[in-house]
Amino acid sequence: MQFSFSRFGLCAALAMVSFVAGCSQEDYGDLGKVTGTVTLDGEPYANAIVTFSPQKGRPSTALTDEMGNYELVYIRTTKGAEPGEHQVTISTQPPTVDDSYQGPKFKDPIPVRYNRRSELSRTVQLGVNEFDFELTSK
Repeated sequence: MQFSFSRFGLCAALAMVSFVAGCSQEDYGDLGKVTGTVTLDGEPYANAIVTFSPQKGRPSTALTDEMGNYELVYIRTTKGAEPGEHQVTISTQPPTVDDSYQGPKFKDPIPVRYNRRSELSRTVQLGVNEFDFELTSK
């Protein structure tokens, strides 16, 4: 079997490959890379959901690792956050339980002043941003 491409077909195929290869962070505008660490009472805090919400636009989120480190994700595999002022919320990812669980309802160990009634905000700049959050339970 032999394939032949017309010039138009070859150009269209190359354009499609260039488009797919070019789908990256730039397609979502200029973003700032945001990393940091979350601690609670001086200890690294694992499994915290960190959300940066701009006044307008898409929020970025991350889940902290065992050492409390996070890196925000804008959408799917695109990392970063929109530049500008963001309200920041930090909450604990609830444990997974099945439907038969009859125990007490999950209570987030992180105080509401860091999540539902967050007092946290940060300004994201283009380029690299590092924001550490030293939370206290009292």
